[in-house]
Order: sequence, then structure tokens, then C-alpha cells
Amino acid sequence: MEKIRVQFFVNGREEDLLTAPNRSLLQVLREDLGLTGTKHGCGLGDCGSCTVLLDGRPVNSCLVLAAQVQGREVTTIEGLSDGDRLHPLQESFIEKGAVQCGFCTPGMILSAKALLDRKKRPRESEIREALSGNLCRCTGYQKIVEAVRDAAEKTGRQGR
Repeated sequence: MEKIRVQFFVNGREEDLLTAPNRSLLQVLREDLGLTGTKHGCGLGDCGSCTVLLDGRPVNSCLVLAAQVQGREVTTIEGLSDGDRLHPLQESFIEKGAVQCGFCTPGMILSAKALLDRKKRPRESEIREALSGNLCRCTGYQKIVEAVRDAAEKTGRQGR
């Protein structure tokens, strides 16, 4: 199969690679770039474990072809921390006990980040709606919602 060149930004770093035109963004992130924080769950866009931000909006990377990100910005969970300093969402998920097995956590955090980037003080219903595309098999979601609410308060205080 002929390969195509795809140039895009991942976590602020420019990437330039050759790939088969039928490969998903998920495959490229995990297999070519070693960004394994993006999880492969259902492969159908139902579970949200592969959620990344594409130009700031949450997408299921299993449903996005690598060619579709040409010239665009992708943010993965690896791109949220600043060196050893965690993003307030990551801190809140730990502090509030919103992490169980951790498989859904990257997608949850990135969906929450997109929400907090749009709305600094979301209502609980808005948090739940923003997370509705992300499934967790371990928790009842309450601690996850609390973690997002806590992060909203932190980011409001820190101006981050």
C-alpha cells in the first residue's frame, strides 16, 4: 500500500511521518509516536478511552484517520503536564480518588479539559454532559465529576 506524508503538531511538537492512508490517529499516536496514554478500547468510538484533543476539541482518535490531522494540533494526556508539574485536572483526579484502574482516565481528563477551556465554572450537569462520551467501568462517576469541579476551582484561582 502506498504511504502518505502527514505533518501535524502533537503536544506542541511538529511531527512529520509517512503512514498508510487507512491508519487511524490512535494507531499513529501509540505505534509510531509511542504516546501510549491514549488507550485503545472499543475501536468503534463508543467508549472514549482514545479521546484526544484535536484543535482543542475532544475526538475519538480511533475514528480519525491520520491524514485528517494534516496541519492540525493534537493534544494527548502526555501533553498536559509541564515537566514534573501535573495539570490541575490530573492533580484533582488523584486527590479526589477519581482514578480506579486508570484506563478511562486520559480520555476523561482530556474531555474535561476541553470543557474547562470553554467554560471556567461549569455546572454539574455540564460536566456530566462533557463526560458523556467517556465510559468508566470502575466508578459511579461521582468522584470524577468532583475532580473536574475541583480542577475548575483550582484553575480559576491559578489563572491557568
